[in-house]
Order: sequence, then C-alpha cells, then structure tokens
Amino acid sequence: MIKNIFRSICSTCLTAFFFASVMFVSADEGLYRNESESEKNERMEWWRDARFGMFIHWGLYAIPAGEWEGRESKGYAEWIRHRAKIPLEEYDKLVERFNPVDYNPDEWARLAKEAGMKYMIITSKHHDGFCLWPSDLTEYDIESAPFDRDILGELKDACDKYGVKLGFYYSIMDWHHPNYPPRDWETDRPRDQVDMDKYTKYMKGQLKELVEDYDPAVLWFDGEWEGTWNKQRGGDLYEYLRALKPDIIINNRVGKRTRNLGDFGTPEQKIPAEGIPGWDWETCMTMNRHWGWNKNDQNWKSAEGLVERLVDIASKGGNYLLNVGPKPNGEFPQQAVARLGKIGEWMDVNSEAIYGTIASPFAEVPFGRVTSKKDENVLYLHVFDWPARGYIELPGMGSAVKSAELLGLPWWRDGLKTELVDENLLRIYLPEEAPSPYVSVVKLEYAGELTTVPYVPKVEADSNGVFKLKAKKAETMGKLKYEEDKDCIGFWTGKGTAQWVLGVENAGNYNVRVVWACEKGSGGTPYKIEVGGAAIKDTVAETGAWTEFEEKDLGAIKIAKGDQLLKVVPLKQPSVGVMNLRSIVLYPSNDE
Repeated sequence: MIKNIFRSICSTCLTAFFFASVMFVSADEGLYRNESESEKNERMEWWRDARFGMFIHWGLYAIPAGEWEGRESKGYAEWIRHRAKIPLEEYDKLVERFNPVDYNPDEWARLAKEAGMKYMIITSKHHDGFCLWPSDLTEYDIESAPFDRDILGELKDACDKYGVKLGFYYSIMDWHHPNYPPRDWETDRPRDQVDMDKYTKYMKGQLKELVEDYDPAVLWFDGEWEGTWNKQRGGDLYEYLRALKPDIIINNRVGKRTRNLGDFGTPEQKIPAEGIPGWDWETCMTMNRHWGWNKNDQNWKSAEGLVERLVDIASKGGNYLLNVGPKPNGEFPQQAVARLGKIGEWMDVNSEAIYGTIASPFAEVPFGRVTSKKDENVLYLHVFDWPARGYIELPGMGSAVKSAELLGLPWWRDGLKTELVDENLLRIYLPEEAPSPYVSVVKLEYAGELTTVPYVPKVEADSNGVFKLKAKKAETMGKLKYEEDKDCIGFWTGKGTAQWVLGVENAGNYNVRVVWACEKGSGGTPYKIEVGGAAIKDTVAETGAWTEFEEKDLGAIKIAKGDQLLKVVPLKQPSVGVMNLRSIVLYPSNDE
C-alpha cells in the first residue's frame, strides 16, 4: 500500500527518470548484430543444446477463461478483450479479481524440470498491457491486484533452484497504453494521444526493469506485426537490450520475423517440413488449441503426439517451446500436468537423444526420425511405429557400425544385431516388444564418415496387415499442406493431390476407410482414391466444421504386391476446399 501511494505521487518523476535513462542508450552502428560467428555460437550454445522449453501464457485473461457475459468469445483466451470487444474500463475490472492464491512457482519450475524442459518463457506482459511484475512505469501491474506478490521474482528463484533458465515474453502491442493506437472498434478512446516514440521509451524502460531486476536468459517478443512497428525500431531495441545484457538471446519478432534481426526464428503452431537450414529456430505450440486458459477447450494433444513433435523438431535442428495456460488461481490444468509427467517419463530414458543433438543427416527415414551427435559419431534412431517384421532399415548408411543399443534396455547392447544389406542400407534387428509406448530409440555408434542417398519413404503394414496412412506422412502437391494443430491435410483449394508409397507384401482386396472433416456449405467435391490400376470414388460429405472429423468405409480396392503409389485426387475444382483429410486406413478384406 505504501509503495502504491509513493508510486502515485512520484510516477511522473519516475517515468521521466526511466525515459531519460533509455534515450541515450541506442544502436551503435550495429555493434551486437555484427558479432563474430564464434561469439554468437558461444552465446547460443546452451539454447541450442536445450532443445525443449516451456511456454506459459498467464494474465488477466485467465479469469474469463474464454467466455464473456455468458458467451464464448470465438474460442479465444488471451485475445478475449479484442475478440469480445470489451471496453477498457470493463476489462480493467479484472485486475480487482486477479488473486491467484494457489500460485506455486516451485511447483511450476519442478514440473518443467521433471518434464525435461531446460528453459521457461512466461508472459511478463501480453497484448492487454497488464504486467506480472511490479513496474515503476505503470500502475497496471500485479501490485494493483489483490495478489500483491512479485510473480516473476518468485518464479526466477524457483527456476534457479531447479536449474531451469527463465525468459520473458513481452508484447510490443499494448491495448492499454494511451500512446499505443486503440483497436479499430474502440470509438471512445482518443487517437490524437498516440505517440510511438513515447511508447517505445516506455517499453525500453520496462524492459530495462526486467533485465536488471530478474536477469532473464531470453526475451521473447510478439505483437510486432501491426504497422506501428518496423525494422528500424526493432533494430534499435535489439541493440539497446544487447547493450544492457550482452549474452541475452532475443527472438526475431523484435523486428519483423526476418533472418537479419534477432537470434532465432519462431514458427508458430507448425513444424517446418525441412527445418530452417542455416538458422536457429524454435517452434512454439499449444498443448490443446489455446495459449491462455480456456475452460471449454478439451482438445488436448496426446502425450504420444507431444513426444513425437519433440522428436520431429529436434531431428530438424529446432527447439520445442510447449505451452501451458495456467488457471486464474495459479494452478496448471491437470490435463497439462498429466502430459508433462508422461513426457518426463520418456525423457528420463531418452533425453540424451534430444539434448545437444543436431539435425538428422538423412533427408527422411522409413521408421520415424533421426537425431545426431556428430562429434561423438552417434546417431539416435527414433522409431515411431514398432515393426512387426522384427527390424528397421536405415537407408544411406554406409559406415561401419561399432555398437547398437536400445535406450532403456541396456542389456540389448551386445545382442542388438545389425547387418549391412548393401552399401547404402543398414538393417537393425529389434526385440518383439518396444521399450517405450511412444517413441523407442536405438543408439547407433559408427566409425568413419556418413554417406547419404535420397530415399522415398514407404508405409508398411502392421502385424495385422493394416496400412495406416497418416496425414503427416503424406507427400502433397499443389496448395494443400499439413496442418499441425488439426493433424490433417488442409488448404485443399485446388486440384492438388496427396499420396503415399505402400510397401505391399500381401496382395489382395483391402477395405478403404477415410477420416475427414468438411465445413457446412463446402461439401460435394467428387474425388477418387487410386492405387495401381484400381480406383474407388466418393463425394465429400459435410461434417459440420473443418474440425469435426468423421470416418467412412468406402468399399474395397484390389492392390498388387510390391511398392504401390496410392493417390487421393479431386475430380473437379472445389469452390472452397476439398476436405480436411486426417487419414486413410486400408485393412484386409475377407472378400476375394
């Protein structure tokens, strides 16, 4: 209370002091952007080795939890003020209700540590402008709430205790500050007060507080896409922050998400098909569909899917920043806690195949993904689908194998047989049962240099003779592409095709089952599924929404033995989109 009174009396003096302190610290001819390669490598080393971090979106928006006045705000959480068009004076009343009495920073840091996460990024200030730390430059912060504790300070202490590096998300956009433009729908807020120079000074002052008071390892910017921000302001801010803390790591959203400003790229809710060669990058992704807490969102990704995404990202040379949206009382959702625990169990056994690894030296492999430790001559073969035939094959492997073992099953070190089938194909024999319910890892030590050759992936049948053609493993042509959040092939707005190569050992009739979704009013596109000289036709039916998936049996199709190309082909140009295709399943038919 005393500090709030003091701040109210002296706010003008404090603001003037901070603004004066930042005015004379600006870009110095690109001093930090021109650091040497060795200097940057040293600065980025821990971040590159980490591979796995936790994102936390938490603030006032957790209180409405995706609803306003009894209505769901288009499924949003942290964007609810904008989406529901909530007047500032109404939204500000949430400050009086922000009292997360169950906030336990020790538990947050422990959960991250036990999940195998090496760093944590929390929203110090999101787009709504509310600050989770006691800032001397605004009263729109945690000290104005009933919960008068330094959230970030306590979290910093907890992260230090568990050896988790702490970083801060900070929004360049600010819906609360008078010098940042109001939203288009706000007609009662004056626009003549907008002054981006003054607002930038305010930002610098707040960031100076964060850097000097909490010593963050990373600053993670967002909200830079509006016309209020540009590369020049971003460059100046980058230089300013590197001058304050030379070893800090800053994402590319400090500018305009380009390669020439910031230390790493930030693909959101997607994994680049081939990674981003020559650039550090990090995929940030939700655990369900929202960043902030939304009580109606029960679309949680499976633990298996989350582990597979972690492996996929590491195999392409990236980091995985997995989000949790805490509840307004400060607790993590139990669904998130359970999934973090499952990931942690997997990491307890397999973390060496993630930490400190580099991208796979192979373009693609048939069994899953590969990570590598080049200086140690080690490959980690991540097996997604345990083979019924008793072995996996690694194409492009011409080096002599020194040893092969299953992580988690060390007694297989001497018994894991390998065979060089030909000069470019290594076969590794496996036990009948997989050591992991998710992804099992073979550690392969080799001698000499690796050689690689192009490989066309094939889908093999499981032990029941069933082919599972997943959207993520399809080769796509045209405008269609894989949508990570929906786990489907979408954006099917032209006559592009999706296809898979089948490795068929048993010829015969196979029943065809499709899993698809189609928005109301968008159905009716005829298409065919063809393989070899046979085809089966169907017309896309509406399911109600692009996210409402249904399954349908189309009948049987005859497939010959050998490598067969299966294609999904639209038979006419759709008006909106063909469908969202999640999978095709082929299972042996009893009919001859």
